[in-house]
Amino acid sequence: MRFVTYRTDVEAEARLGVIVDDDVIDVALLGERAGVPLPSRMLDLIDLGRPATDAIRDLLHGLQPHWRVGAARPLTDITLLAPIPRPRKNIFGIGLNYVEHVAESATSLDTAKDLPKQPVLFSKPPTTVIGPGQPVVHRGDITQQLDWEVELAVVIGSVVRRVAPEDALKHVFGYTVCIDMSARDCRRAGQWIYSKGQDSYAPMGPCIVTPDEIPDPQILDLWLTVNGVEKQRSNTRHMLFKVDYLISDISQGITLEPGDIIATGTPEGVGAGRSPQEWLWPGDVIEAEVAGIGKLRHPVVAG
Repeated sequence: MRFVTYRTDVEAEARLGVIVDDDVIDVALLGERAGVPLPSRMLDLIDLGRPATDAIRDLLHGLQPHWRVGAARPLTDITLLAPIPRPRKNIFGIGLNYVEHVAESATSLDTAKDLPKQPVLFSKPPTTVIGPGQPVVHRGDITQQLDWEVELAVVIGSVVRRVAPEDALKHVFGYTVCIDMSARDCRRAGQWIYSKGQDSYAPMGPCIVTPDEIPDPQILDLWLTVNGVEKQRSNTRHMLFKVDYLISDISQGITLEPGDIIATGTPEGVGAGRSPQEWLWPGDVIEAEVAGIGKLRHPVVAG
């Protein structure tokens, strides 16, 4: 299933929906028509866990025409928001998780040339998150080196403590697309959070796809373009640390909770690694896609 957060107009509240063909069906209204209580927010759905998603799947398989009345809207008539517009906690970011990106970062960003022996962790505050189509803000007084990174993001579905890698994927609610924006000239004493954590620096969406549609997260193509020119293209099989290992590693010392997000790292092709280096400026347009999930498109604006 493909879950979204949407609104019908600028003044409407954010609602939980599920994509069926070219429509978005409002989950709470679907439940109301079918006589089954269902949530109206993504985080509430994640908290309820598998019984709620199973109930929605059963209703969709037995979808009655009268259930759609008032609950279904064409995708073209709604505005998609970030699937989790306001995460409860910082996003867990993973640095240097594709071999070729380790090499390009070593030459351009003064990071170590050797492959990491453990996942490199940083975080992005909830205020970084923006939804599909929303602008990435370029603060020219803060950065002259705004960069792009397309990533597969993992949404946790249940409490995870000290899980073994072979059991880790059981705790995944779903997968989405994230663009990890970076102000390369804003690193401070080797720390990344100000570089990675500025407002609008985590475009996310367009949906969360449940694991039944992505049984193996390590076979997904991903790519990114700037103004229509391809800059990144790779496959998640090239991750140094796979999704199951990342979940396991973080959970050894930090409890992962429902709704937590892990952005799993980016392949080569970032602006900092190019010769000459390339940066984003107001007027540019970024597009990023992970196969099987969807595409994000964001303008860069001055702020």
